[in-house]
Amino acid sequence: MMRKCLIAAKILALTGLALAGCSPNASEAAPGSTQAAPSVHPVSGLAVVPLTVTSGDRVHNFRVELARTGQEQARGLMFRTAMGADEGMLFPMNPPRGASFWMRNTVIPLDLIFVGVDGRISNIAANAVPYDESPLRSVGLVIAVLELNGGRAAELGLKPGDKVSW
Repeated sequence: MMRKCLIAAKILALTGLALAGCSPNASEAAPGSTQAAPSVHPVSGLAVVPLTVTSGDRVHNFRVELARTGQEQARGLMFRTAMGADEGMLFPMNPPRGASFWMRNTVIPLDLIFVGVDGRISNIAANAVPYDESPLRSVGLVIAVLELNGGRAAELGLKPGDKVSW
């Protein structure tokens, strides 16, 4: 089977087509393909993924660090002193749950955008104050929390009901 895949891949490569289904590891790009390797943030070492927020007829594009594990989520953006305008951090929650965040050891103000089980913004904790340990909670169950620079959500007109996808 692998030999047939290799022959088919060579034939398709000559015609400019990709044969991703024959890769023994689905996460690897086929040789010669234009699929970008996942990028890694230079400070956190976390994978960086594209994320979009659709607000009415506007689509806002971000590149966000993906905090998957409990340890990555506990650290979050603590001790970071800067973040680009279209950068952020995403905290996926599987299974969905109520979320509560604080700003302990967080140097920069943040907007916390809570993403409900329907993939839409349920609520926003805007301009969270650095170092404040007051809990910032989701309204209902969430599948993720997106952190952006403080004030960025208002600047872009993001609001509850907007669609978030990554």
